Order: sequence, then C-alpha cells, then structure tokens
Amino acid sequence: MAREKPEAAAEAEAAPELSYREQLEFLNPIAQPLASRKLTRKLLKCIRKATKHKQIRRGVKEVQKFINKGEKGITVLAGDTLPIDVYCHIPIMCEDRSLPYAYVPSKTDLGIAAGSKRPTCVIMIKPHEEYQEAYDECLEEVSALPLPL
Repeated sequence: MAREKPEAAAEAEAAPELSYREQLEFLNPIAQPLASRKLTRKLLKCIRKATKHKQIRRGVKEVQKFINKGEKGITVLAGDTLPIDVYCHIPIMCEDRSLPYAYVPSKTDLGIAAGSKRPTCVIMIKPHEEYQEAYDECLEEVSALPLPL
C-alpha cells in the first residue's frame, strides 16, 4: 500500500497539462478581459515572485476584504471557475476602485503559481520593491486590456 501512493502521485504529475488553447474551451462567459498567452505567463511568474515575499492575497474572501480596505494591486481571476456567482462581484469592485484586473484561463495554474496544491479563483498581487520591474510590466499590460462593456 505504501508503494501505491508514490506511484499514483507520479502518474498525476506525469499527466499532460492542457495548453493555453485547450484551456480556452472551459472559460466562463464573463471572463473578460482575458490575458493573452504571453501576459498569462508574465502574471503567473509575477505571482510566484510575490509568493516568495508573501505579497499576495488569495481567495475570494481575502481579496474582497482587502479591496474594501483600499489595498492596491493587480487582481488576477481564473476564467474557468464555476459557478460564476462565487466571484462575479470582484471585477465590479475593482472597476469601482480603479484597480486593474485580468482573467487567466486556469484556476489550477493560478493555485500552483501561488505555491498551493489547491486551485484558487482570485489572487491579488501587491507591489513590492523586490519584483517591482516584473510588477510594473504586468501592471502596464493589464491596464492596457480593454474593459468589458
């Protein structure tokens, strides 16, 4: 029995990950503005750097709380979260407070980038001097994305 668990974990890790194009099939209808493949990679890289310095807010409750408190940062939402009702109010809160936000195709990738084995549907990246260059680049590109009507 002890031998089966490591093998099962190895099989799960060996399972092929979906490409960006394949992940687009699972998107919600509200997933706008969607980050491009290149911007998605940059955002996930910035999230990994922010996680090392504990400069992220993870999950709907935590992100919502800090948006209400007036904290600034880039909000990254997962486009494949169901039901939509779980987090559909977050983009409206961001627009009201002029915070940039973008959707990425996969909540699994978002969770992994945040250093967790669990998928997560919302992350807020806070600015920090250690990764300021990557943050500013992401901020500029996310701000340039067209907002939905």
